[in-house]
Amino acid sequence: MKQYNDIKQLKYGCKIIDFMRCDKLAFIISIFLILFSIIIIAIRGFNWGLDFTGGVLIEITLEKPIGVDILRQNLLKANFHDPVVQNLDDKHDIIVRIASFHREIDQETGNKVVSTINKILHQNVIVKRIESIGSSVSSDLAQSSIIALLSALIAILIYITLRFEWCVALGIVLALIHDVIINCGILSFLHVEIDLTIIASLMSVMSYSLNDKIVVFDRIRENFRKTNNISSYNITNISLTQTLNRTLITSIITFLIILILFVFGGILLKNFSLTMLIGVTIGTISSIYISCAIALRLGMKREHLLLQTIEKDETNEF
Repeated sequence: MKQYNDIKQLKYGCKIIDFMRCDKLAFIISIFLILFSIIIIAIRGFNWGLDFTGGVLIEITLEKPIGVDILRQNLLKANFHDPVVQNLDDKHDIIVRIASFHREIDQETGNKVVSTINKILHQNVIVKRIESIGSSVSSDLAQSSIIALLSALIAILIYITLRFEWCVALGIVLALIHDVIINCGILSFLHVEIDLTIIASLMSVMSYSLNDKIVVFDRIRENFRKTNNISSYNITNISLTQTLNRTLITSIITFLIILILFVFGGILLKNFSLTMLIGVTIGTISSIYISCAIALRLGMKREHLLLQTIEKDETNEF
């Protein structure tokens, strides 16, 4: 009866949803998705963009549309290795990418590609932009991107450990790693080109997911302060129920905004917004199940979330 009164004092205002009842199923699905992602990445690899491989990118506008396969075959005959030719939203606009494969690429290489295209098409070609990245620069960018992602995870681990306790910090960081691995697996499966905008999108996804998880654990800590006799399992379910509306509304609004970017943002924002769409969806699910379920499995207790308050009270007693 006392436990019932303590639960009633939390004023959750709705029926408690037993989220943690499905934690084993959530773990099984997550492990399957992680293994699937790792296998896909090992088999297919990533479609690295020019930011990481080096090369030249040329955007052109044609008077008359032409099939991309025809242009690709003619570039191959002109001894350009493995050119990638894509139509933009308008069939008259074309992007040509040629990787360096550790050969130095400069502006002159781009001009040679444009000259070759002019000879192939026999029509006026308007060059909108030429971008070239050398192999040494692309290697530095790849290292910097990896360091940035790892540094973000380490900083998050330190911050959450100082704010809560190690079991909560580990649960949040493992959930973030879970989000990134599955996101990368889907990008590999869809053969999405990986460039610096994708790295920025992944870091944005980590920030969004982290904020969502901190909100949940802050509510768990707040509920622990209001009562002493409710188990961590029940407190977690109550807190998730209380934050469910906020989580869903925030996620839906964010999802719709990113969807608008995906549909109307053009080809330059398509891969960025696709990564964000995947990340927001996975991050919302992991905020409800993975991070909290891992923290409970690691033995999360009231003392872990109220450690500083308890120590302060013990000091005041003396």
